[in-house]
Amino acid sequence: MEHQSPGFRPTWGDFFFTMYKVRTKFQRIATPENPFHFRNGTVMDDVSLAYETHGTLNEEGDNAILIFHALSGSHHVAGEDEDGPGNQWWNKDCHKGWWSEFIGPKKPINTKRYFVICANYLGGCYGSTGPASTNPDTGKPYGSAFPRVAISDIVESQLRLLEHLGVKHLLAVMGASMGGFCALELAVKKPDMVSLVIPIATGVKATVLAKAMNFEQIFAIEEDRDFNGGDYYDGPRPVSGLKLARMVSHKTYVSLNVIQARARKEIIQPNDVLTGYRLHHQVESYMLHQATKFVERFDSNAYLRIIGAWQDFDLPAEVAKGDVTRTFQPCKNQRWLVFTISTDVCFYPSEQVEIAEALKANEIDYQHITVHSEKGHDSFLLEPDLYGPYISYKLHNSQQMLQDEAREQKKKKKPKK
Repeated sequence: MEHQSPGFRPTWGDFFFTMYKVRTKFQRIATPENPFHFRNGTVMDDVSLAYETHGTLNEEGDNAILIFHALSGSHHVAGEDEDGPGNQWWNKDCHKGWWSEFIGPKKPINTKRYFVICANYLGGCYGSTGPASTNPDTGKPYGSAFPRVAISDIVESQLRLLEHLGVKHLLAVMGASMGGFCALELAVKKPDMVSLVIPIATGVKATVLAKAMNFEQIFAIEEDRDFNGGDYYDGPRPVSGLKLARMVSHKTYVSLNVIQARARKEIIQPNDVLTGYRLHHQVESYMLHQATKFVERFDSNAYLRIIGAWQDFDLPAEVAKGDVTRTFQPCKNQRWLVFTISTDVCFYPSEQVEIAEALKANEIDYQHITVHSEKGHDSFLLEPDLYGPYISYKLHNSQQMLQDEAREQKKKKKPKK
């Protein structure tokens, strides 16, 4: 089903609510008795995830929503959390949840109605086990010893978390950007576990352009003179490489018009940056500022693990010998809401069209929405009013269908008098 206006459409004023306090939780998901097997063959028996929940799982178990964050995001999806995981990368830029306008009481993802879960990725730096975590065998950070992470590893680790939380079925799984990869992976490999799938500005695999740009970022970090093969935690961090990586990627997240509008009138250049070249343009100062902010809140090794998962992702090749249509055959009983951003140059609109065409070919119930925005890829973070009403309607409608089906099942099981 193509774009149509939702019949249930709350007014945006209904979604406003004061910011509330939340806290980061932690759950061990691997033990010696139940070790975690990475796709590359590595086995670890001490793995934990940092996560956040909002709302309460109901008795019927039909209100759980799993949200996957983007490349440099975190589990802190909504509300205010000043403490976070309690490590050096959690600064004031992390305190506000990245989807606070979407999630909460009376918001599109209404936590009075739904139970929302979001976890920091395995290999990340916001509390989940990653390269900066202490290796129990050495007493030092894993660093270069931490394994390569795949999208399937991220999804499998979060399935273990759901099991701990008592979640047997998901009303919805959703993710934007790289988080969309995870949503697709889970939907295709665990089709009976998910009712509604909401991928936003994503694709079925890493494209050639994405792989080229990702490699530029990997190269920038690993060629930094302070990288030391990934074992830099007892010395200077490879901030120059991570800064350059962020500048390479940032221009695909935000439209050029937005970059130009955000660029300050003044040009600021620290004395220790580019001693031979002097900045002459506001956009140069803006890009440097964004990069400098980023390295204060993110770990280079974690960046490499997560972008490596993006680099290796090819769902059709993994499950259907490259056939995109056959990839979605297991999803026939699901409903889908696919979002495209018209000005996206990180995940081009053609990538979501490919998903929609595969869903249509499999006669899967879907809706494909094109969001017309001037803000580019990050529109999904910046313009909640363009997404919220559709998400709210689809969640409401999908839960209603689950409840209707449950009532029908009860009637069938009820003994005849």
